[in-house]
Amino acid sequence: MAGGRRRLRCLSPACLFLAAAVALLAMPGLAAARTRRYTFNVTMATVTRLCVTKSIPTVNGLFPGPKVVVREGDRLVVQVHNNINSNVTFHWHGIRQLRSGWADGPSYITQCPIRPGQSYAYDFRVVGQRGTLWWHAHFSWLRATLYGPLVILPPRGVPYPFPKPDREVPLMLGEWFNADPEAVIKQALRTGGGPNVSDAYTFNGLPGPTYNCSAAAGDTFRLRVRPGRTYMLRLVNAALNDELFFAVANHTLTVVGADASYVKPFAATTLVISPGQTMDVLLAAAAASPPAPAYAIAVAPYTNTVGTFDNTTAVAALEYAPLQGAAALRALPPPALPLYNDTGAVANFSAKFRSLASARYPARVPRSVDRKFFFAVGLGADPCRSRVNGTCQGPNGTRFAASMNNVSFTMPRTSLLQAHYQRRYGGVLTANFPAAPPVPFNYTGAPPNNTFVMHGTRVVPLRFNTSVEVVLQDTSILGAESHPLHLHGYDFFVVGQGFGNYDAANDTARYNLVDPVQRNTVSVPTAGWVAIRFVADNPGVWIMHCHLDVHLSWGLAMAWLVNDGPLPNQKLPPPPSDIPKC
Repeated sequence: MAGGRRRLRCLSPACLFLAAAVALLAMPGLAAARTRRYTFNVTMATVTRLCVTKSIPTVNGLFPGPKVVVREGDRLVVQVHNNINSNVTFHWHGIRQLRSGWADGPSYITQCPIRPGQSYAYDFRVVGQRGTLWWHAHFSWLRATLYGPLVILPPRGVPYPFPKPDREVPLMLGEWFNADPEAVIKQALRTGGGPNVSDAYTFNGLPGPTYNCSAAAGDTFRLRVRPGRTYMLRLVNAALNDELFFAVANHTLTVVGADASYVKPFAATTLVISPGQTMDVLLAAAAASPPAPAYAIAVAPYTNTVGTFDNTTAVAALEYAPLQGAAALRALPPPALPLYNDTGAVANFSAKFRSLASARYPARVPRSVDRKFFFAVGLGADPCRSRVNGTCQGPNGTRFAASMNNVSFTMPRTSLLQAHYQRRYGGVLTANFPAAPPVPFNYTGAPPNNTFVMHGTRVVPLRFNTSVEVVLQDTSILGAESHPLHLHGYDFFVVGQGFGNYDAANDTARYNLVDPVQRNTVSVPTAGWVAIRFVADNPGVWIMHCHLDVHLSWGLAMAWLVNDGPLPNQKLPPPPSDIPKC
């Protein structure tokens, strides 16, 4: 052809994925990506908190569990040996698991549980993510004690897009139960009522001086700081059932990351973090020695539940100089936290998150949508069939349930991913999850007369590379409350949110399609809605569920079944040889 050869442009998803992979490998340090190996021995260990000594499941005898550190681009292999008398699985919360769904970890979704005495190696690569994630058990309520931080450093030679901190500190926010959490949820499911609440909140497993029988020096988490230095707190809400306010007295925090994605930095005196979510925040210590030797770090719950909840405040210490004695710890003035039901404070904080949307870290928001879904999310009820002491303990003698689009998820007894890979769906799942509520109603107004839910293991099948929008609408059935929804296998963009009933005619026009925050867990606002978008470019079966474990136990979940693409690098590979069997 005259004038030389024409340069052909390939815009297919496969070519774009290949181009992105080439660009990723060209980044400084990625050529040095390595395999990092860890061993998790799941064992029982004796722990004392609040004057209660008991045996709890741990990883390597640690509570919380060990910190896992990788760099973006690394391969991570975690060999798990189950030495307790319970099934167990582990989920690498927020990891995309690109074509490695067999390592995602939710029991009966991507794998059968690891039985007592058995082992399994979780093997996957960390691609396109950097920041703080975490790992936790994903079987029943075992994650009450089986959890730990997962730190993803940028490739060597790639700086943070903010001033490098002098020190980085993982800070796991959890819950402590004096009772066995497994007994707590079993009793609730037997009676149909709400579960007993936790006895304390914890910082890296320690409840602090605000609780009875927790005054010893070793019962409080202490962060020693030096004037003029900057500390990055890698915050994780590992609590089972509580969203949390977080603050440090007399200090302003700068949020720089969320769910292993950078955000436009913003300052805040109080944070809100939901179960499953992570945040990277910078804490600048005072330039000179401050008036006080220490300041309180505090967490307290945010909730609008009509039921009982752990309405306590836990305290840790930010120390410029060591505090002497329990009395000094108890005397720390706590920071001012919002009231437990201050939804306005939560909405104002949530509205501040924006993706970095820079040349190096672009926000690839789907501008057009192939399929739209509307999910009504909330509580419901089941008839009382199994009576305890003459009645069930749910609302009006019923049993508590939870659902999306009035379908309460029934946990299968075999792996959905295995069934999908073998194309043996009969008796395991049905591909008929409703795209919208079967019967529309005033979602945030007076609830309908019939609050009973349907049950089933229903999924939504998606063609590979489908662009998806989901509007998650809270309902007032049995009380409006926030629901932190977590999507496995994907990040998504939070393109809109508001209060009341979603109005497509008006609310869509206000979407942020320029720099919306990218997350894996988002809270559906109390009596409100949130809209998310993602591209189904990761084949497999991916559960989306409420990260309040009580709601997951009641069925607040569904699953996306993403089919293979046409190219070899768009297909789910075979399961590993050591995958557990049901």
